Amino acid sequence: MKFLSWLKRPWVHFIVLGFVLFQLEATLFPPPKPVIGPLTDARLEALQQQWFASTGRLPGPEQRERIIRAELDRDMLFQRALALEIHLYDTVIYQRLLRNMGFLQLAEGKTDIELYEQALEMRLHLGDEVVKRRLVQIMEQLLLAANPPLVPTDAEIEAEFVARKEELRKPARYSIEHLYFTREREAEIDSVIATIKEQALFAEAARSMSSPFLPGYVFKRQSPDQLARHFGASFVMNFQDGNPQQGQWLGPLRSTYGLHYVWVEAIEPERDANLDEVKVQLLRDLEVRAKAAALQSAIENMRKDYEVKL
Repeated sequence: MKFLSWLKRPWVHFIVLGFVLFQLEATLFPPPKPVIGPLTDARLEALQQQWFASTGRLPGPEQRERIIRAELDRDMLFQRALALEIHLYDTVIYQRLLRNMGFLQLAEGKTDIELYEQALEMRLHLGDEVVKRRLVQIMEQLLLAANPPLVPTDAEIEAEFVARKEELRKPARYSIEHLYFTREREAEIDSVIATIKEQALFAEAARSMSSPFLPGYVFKRQSPDQLARHFGASFVMNFQDGNPQQGQWLGPLRSTYGLHYVWVEAIEPERDANLDEVKVQLLRDLEVRAKAAALQSAIENMRKDYEVKL
């Protein structure tokens, strides 16, 4: 009964009513969210030019939207980092601001602490792309620490291996030696080949009759891509079209440098990879994918706290 008498007192009614009104206000009239965006025309133009510089073409509508969203996400992470005052505790940003003050010729007669405080007062950290990139990276690390990616399981690795079987095939590998003839000496190659056949010479013994070749003369277990780095793509095409046989000479074959007479020492045919050979690569790829997914999920959750304007 004593408790019921307390409930009848006006001041209790006042407290209860105030609490209810406070909750209604918070529900019906929430505080405004921080606004991110929209990007200025100058920034949009800069982003498109960066895309063009890396791809050689302007972005299409979907690509343009992805670029804008990614940039707005960077702005959001930057704003959150500033709200957490991370820039006040990072040594990289500290050194960057000191460097900027020196570049502006404002360092004379001041200590590093004084320069740093002046840089903050001048808000130099807000317009520095290096500082922004650093803060975004730190925020991404914090988000991943709070939302760690899943560790790929053995079953996921095996499924990835099956799905990428063709991509993971091991290319053919060739062990070759060659004799090289510059364009000025191409007329000599027929006589050199005749001498090699007549005397049954091996490549090492016949090397003195060829021209110097900077990358070398002996190439062991080379994939087509590796051979192309030494001789050029045209040589590899001519080599494979010539149907190389182990233990036989092939050529002459033309490259971007001249002519080559090639001794084929060994051939390892193209084959399927086995899981043990590529497990580390698959694990790394799945970890990268899981990290990206975890980060994207964390960023999407953070967007709920902001009003993002495209």
